[in-house]
Amino acid sequence: LPVESRPFASYGSALHIALPRPLSAGQLLTLEIDYEAGEGPGVCWLAPEQTAGKQKPYMYTQGQAVLNRSFFPGFDTPSVKCTYSATVQVPEGFTAVMSATSWEKQDNNTFVFKMSQPIPSYLIALAVGDIVSAEVGPRSRVWAEPCLIEAAKKEYDGVIEEFLAVGEKLFGPYVWGRYDILFMPPSFPFGGMENPCLTFVTPCLLAGDRSLVDVIIHEISHSWFGNLVTNATWGEFWLNEGFTMYAQRRISTEVYGSAYTCLEAATGRALLRQHMDNTGEDHPLNKLRVIIEPGFSLFLGVNPDDTYNETPYEKGYCFVSYLAHLVGDQSKFDAFLQAYVNRFKFQSITADDALGFFLEYFPELKEKGVDSIPGFEFDRWLNTPGWPPFLPDLSPGEQLMKPADELAELWAADSLNMEAIEAMDITVWRTYQLVYFLDQVLQKSPLPEGNVERLSKMYPKISKAQNAELRLRWCQIVLKNNLEAEYSKVKDFLHSQGKQKYTLPLYRAMWAGSESARALAMETFSATAPQLHVNVQNYVKKILGLE
Repeated sequence: LPVESRPFASYGSALHIALPRPLSAGQLLTLEIDYEAGEGPGVCWLAPEQTAGKQKPYMYTQGQAVLNRSFFPGFDTPSVKCTYSATVQVPEGFTAVMSATSWEKQDNNTFVFKMSQPIPSYLIALAVGDIVSAEVGPRSRVWAEPCLIEAAKKEYDGVIEEFLAVGEKLFGPYVWGRYDILFMPPSFPFGGMENPCLTFVTPCLLAGDRSLVDVIIHEISHSWFGNLVTNATWGEFWLNEGFTMYAQRRISTEVYGSAYTCLEAATGRALLRQHMDNTGEDHPLNKLRVIIEPGFSLFLGVNPDDTYNETPYEKGYCFVSYLAHLVGDQSKFDAFLQAYVNRFKFQSITADDALGFFLEYFPELKEKGVDSIPGFEFDRWLNTPGWPPFLPDLSPGEQLMKPADELAELWAADSLNMEAIEAMDITVWRTYQLVYFLDQVLQKSPLPEGNVERLSKMYPKISKAQNAELRLRWCQIVLKNNLEAEYSKVKDFLHSQGKQKYTLPLYRAMWAGSESARALAMETFSATAPQLHVNVQNYVKKILGLE
């Protein structure tokens, strides 16, 4: 058939195919396209040194938001859903895995995959490498390089099923069959990517103490919000992420209680505050409904000026929490979420669809005109940038926050009250309590002369932590206080992983710091650039003025 490639957007081109005769709506058509791919930004090729095992190469795809168009020709928009199947042949000694409901190994290293449920193009994902698996539950296994598989099994054995069961109780049946997790090489730029049946996650989650499982709860929550009910456009990404943050915190409340969940939500709120301070509240990206040109992605380095953004996650969470607040009864709102998933499953929707259904489900609220309460209008939530008009009450977390706030105050004092400091036992604190404490210390930094050195000596649990969330904050504190004696920790952390949410804040901090901090940034980047994802490389170049 005659084909031509036409310009489409700043990103990707359109393939126009002339059909031999006009078709009528609903008519089935089989179209075969012969193509080659592999150079585009959606397909990541890793050299052996970029993997954990350092022996064999690795490849994976990352579709969200508009990158899968460089992996296969297709309708690369979240508004279209379809099933897929794939036959993948790989070299001897390699295994292929995909986001598919069935997986079968055939002769001569060929793998056959089928996804029987309709999904948007961005959720089609492939990884090939030296990977093995271990069972961790009745419908779950972990996949990882052989050197990580024991750690992965230990960290996740038995926990995934508990989260899935709570999710099903709250939001309705889990429709994807299996829930497996693939631990990616250290250069993977995200915390997690919710590819259906097979979530891709950063190996930073292997903390050794099950302290970072909230990321897994987040990805599991996408099984209902995002994967089953999907934003029809990337400009309303909060429909995926705001609902998922709300669902994550509902599951977390059921499993860990409200004090812990409110503490985790408080760290999320601090990230939103930091983001809005960085960009300015009125930045157009700080609206829930963002106007984007076709094919422009909201949070991937597609248009290098944009950056990963907390707004759809945390401001979106506040809007969903506001809807729950209007209902005023948790079990009624839970029932609404289940009805919402049931109503829109396997569809792609707009904010107007979601909010219209909310008002239809609660006619008494519609009657009261809750969509136009002055200051809290739904329209304002969607179209006005800035801080959320409503913040959910996080006071149940105060029993965990108050001691952390007090301890941070003590460490910020000009003369240290060691008696009061020693009276506080942080060995019993959970990771998020320590994270919250470090966030407060960072806000008060630079601390008076000598205090950070003493803090470092007193709490090796923090300053020598292996947990990535603690390492990030400790490195930020080291830089903010210009503690050159511990610069090596910043370097080691950036050498050990390439997650965007850890990498960019540290380069920003180094670039805003002293001459020696800037030198550290340049030296670290030139050593680690080859092991970073290309989008992350471009972001760092921008921070360091290398563009």
